[in-house]
Amino acid sequence: MTIELARFNMIEQQIRPWDVLDQDVLDLLLIVKRELFVPPAYKSLAFMDTEIPLPGGENMFTPKLEARILQELAVKKHEQVLEIGAGSGYMAALLAYKGRHVTTVEIAPELKALAQHNLASNRVDNVEVVAGNGAQGWPASGNAQYDVIAISGALPYLPDAFYKQLKVGGRIVTIIGEAPMMTARLITRVSETAYDTVTLFETCVTPLREASVPSHFTF
Repeated sequence: MTIELARFNMIEQQIRPWDVLDQDVLDLLLIVKRELFVPPAYKSLAFMDTEIPLPGGENMFTPKLEARILQELAVKKHEQVLEIGAGSGYMAALLAYKGRHVTTVEIAPELKALAQHNLASNRVDNVEVVAGNGAQGWPASGNAQYDVIAISGALPYLPDAFYKQLKVGGRIVTIIGEAPMMTARLITRVSETAYDTVTLFETCVTPLREASVPSHFTF
């Protein structure tokens, strides 16, 4: 099977049946070559419906999950994007093709280096890979806020900082919960004080490192 046939099958057999019908998203999966962001040892799995191991015990999301998140965020060309968890840099590359600029925050030095290498190799120049722990949010430069926030790992709950770092009209996709039951949610800031939350689907992914666990005790 050729690479292009494998890519076509991934789109038609995994991604489209998972309610990813936005043609711009499907076309982008032909442009940003997923196999170029997969560690060499796992190249043969680049188009499979499976999480791909990354250094440090992390994983790439499945292709259908990446595509569905991209569709739900509906990034526009003028928008500033924040990603928490750079991983291999693939999701940042997808977001960068749709948006104006992406800041992706990575806590693991080996993954920061991997993402930077992959993005540079694929000439994606509107992404900044930043070292740090973004599990509690990541302030924009100055007093600016983000149009779009993608959280590439599970959180037990969404910290308040993320709500505050979102512009009015902005969107967050986050996966909330603990294994084996997690839900993906789309949160839209509809005014200075109001947010609209839609539950998208159930899934189970690797938690973000250093995510704070909610206390089950009240004093």
